Amino acid sequence: MSELKQTPLHALHLKLGAKMVPFAGYDMPVQYPLGVKKEHEHTRQKCGLFDVSHMGQISVSGDNVAKALETLIPADLVGLEKGSQRYGLFTNPDGGIIDDLMVVNAGDHFYLVVNAACKDQDLAHLRLNLASTHTIEPLDRGLLALQGPQAREVMQRLCPEACELVFMQHARFTIAGQEVWVSRSGYTGEDGFEISVAADDCEAFAERLLAEPEVEAIGLGARDSLRLEAGLCLYGHDMDEQTTPVEAGLIWAVGKPRRRDGDRPGGFPGADVILHQVDAKDHTRKRVGLLAEGRAPVREGAPLVDEAGNEIGSVTSGSFGPSVGKPVAMGYVSRELEAPQSAVFAVVRGKQLPMVVTPMPFVKPGYYRG
Repeated sequence: MSELKQTPLHALHLKLGAKMVPFAGYDMPVQYPLGVKKEHEHTRQKCGLFDVSHMGQISVSGDNVAKALETLIPADLVGLEKGSQRYGLFTNPDGGIIDDLMVVNAGDHFYLVVNAACKDQDLAHLRLNLASTHTIEPLDRGLLALQGPQAREVMQRLCPEACELVFMQHARFTIAGQEVWVSRSGYTGEDGFEISVAADDCEAFAERLLAEPEVEAIGLGARDSLRLEAGLCLYGHDMDEQTTPVEAGLIWAVGKPRRRDGDRPGGFPGADVILHQVDAKDHTRKRVGLLAEGRAPVREGAPLVDEAGNEIGSVTSGSFGPSVGKPVAMGYVSRELEAPQSAVFAVVRGKQLPMVVTPMPFVKPGYYRG
């Protein structure tokens, strides 16, 4: 435990009575006294506050930085307007996914948010592959996610200007004398804001948010069930270096200008593999949503079989979905069973539990698009 890193909110988590667990090298709150199910429901109904300060925040600047980042990421970054944010992927030469990340055009630099478990390798990847004329700087900042249908009401009291942002827009504001970087985004399927705060200011800022009547502190347990209901991937579970964006159902993360018929085709690691799959659609497996017919939850790693008992894939994320009222999961199946309503079975403790391939997300998104 002594080797685990701590976020700037560690003392606050203990003060709030959080149950702490190791996660991605950090001592993180998995739940608070409210409990995972009620935390999940509170976020869907009102507003939850998540500590995501374990994520890596990186500034990349220099000449033609968007074009340089496109040599590593298949997204359209040259066409990304100032103040806009885009989902991206670092890919490897085999077309696999090294990490998924958020990319912001902050004007004089690009601001990246990467996964906690991958941030050291991502920094090394950037430094190895970008030119010496580019400055790559890890940032010592806290990161908070304010999520839920009442997040706007809370932000309206603190910073009305931030409420003018729409989904996947980013801007910088001053709240109570503190400079904050705000994105209208999150990983719960709800409307909300991700707020980057100087590490020294993070605890006071979080307490200010928690003082609002709609807001409860939410741990990793509910964060996982919320993102699963929203059909959102967790790196290292639903995608990895052996998974291509096409197999993962993330073709939309390959920008149209970067495809074979675009004006800047390829040029990123694994482009030949990925663009071939985009066009030929000859990949053999696909990530799908799965809805259980019974009440028993199906967890990561459970084999998936067809009606004849032939193994056709596996579950990569699974939990009870409080908002759905049933166990939900996602996993990979062979292409002939990817169509909605296909019947598959999860093998749990020797029993075959019926599941139905279901379109994702499992809940209607609440993103604010204006």
